[in-house]
Amino acid sequence: MIRLAIVSPCYNEHEVLYESAKRLTELLNDLIAKGKITKDSFILYVNDGSKDDTWDIICGLHASNRFVCGINLAHNVGHQNAIMAGMMTAKGRCDGVVTIDCDLQDDITAIERMIDLHANGIEIVYGVKVSRQADSFMKKFTAQTFYRIQSSMGVDAVYNHADFRFMSSRALNALAQYPERNLYLRGIIPTIGFRTATVDDVISERIAGQSKYSFSKMLRLASDGITSFSSKPMIIVLAAGTLMLISSLAMIVYVVISLLMGHYVPGWSSLMLSVWFIGSVITIGIGILGTYIGKMYTEIKHRPLYIVSDSLLHE
Repeated sequence: MIRLAIVSPCYNEHEVLYESAKRLTELLNDLIAKGKITKDSFILYVNDGSKDDTWDIICGLHASNRFVCGINLAHNVGHQNAIMAGMMTAKGRCDGVVTIDCDLQDDITAIERMIDLHANGIEIVYGVKVSRQADSFMKKFTAQTFYRIQSSMGVDAVYNHADFRFMSSRALNALAQYPERNLYLRGIIPTIGFRTATVDDVISERIAGQSKYSFSKMLRLASDGITSFSSKPMIIVLAAGTLMLISSLAMIVYVVISLLMGHYVPGWSSLMLSVWFIGSVITIGIGILGTYIGKMYTEIKHRPLYIVSDSLLHE
């Protein structure tokens, strides 16, 4: 048996918390009855600077439910940092952690399979989405496109895996050695090594409320997922610059030959198109370079990923 911690980040999730705690409590009781986890296993809700009464509900659940614990972050730090805060808080208090979003769209029955795989020596188990019928067409399309782009950029990440995973205490200790400020856990965790496996994750409809992952947040996460683990975007810009140089030299040769042969070379349209094209590539290149410099700036400052203002934990 292991002492299990289920870490669940929350941001304005007052509509789903009661049902989430109910389902996870039933799951823990079932796993305890089967002799797979200890009675002091727990649920750790991470309140990521919610603006509603999410933290008050967590406090109430902690008072009435022996499984529920919680930490309250001083301000909103984002989904990835909130997960990290929960895992690092649970580290040392458990034998393994499962991270899962509060809306429970992920298949909680897969947690038992994760524990069984860990009993056979697996340190990290990824929940891989095998059905996304609950997601909109646009969300499925953009997610799968991102996974393919990420793979083409050389990022070592598990296809169709989000943040539903099991990590042993050994894996958590290894993760704690990563000092990165720009967190993209889906890319960091595969670099740890150790034995890994996957389980099927069938996505279901949200219990209530709406997704807090806006398009801009998804775009920012996608950017972090590529620029934090690959320098290929800069190589692509370098290749584009080289191609433009070759094209420019070819155009110069063409113009010189045409003039020597006495032909008039009209150039207004081609000149303007060339200027716009070159200007666009230069601007994109500066933007990509600025993204990497910005990440270096963030890393150098080495500010804390999160600050815990309140905690409700069992000893």
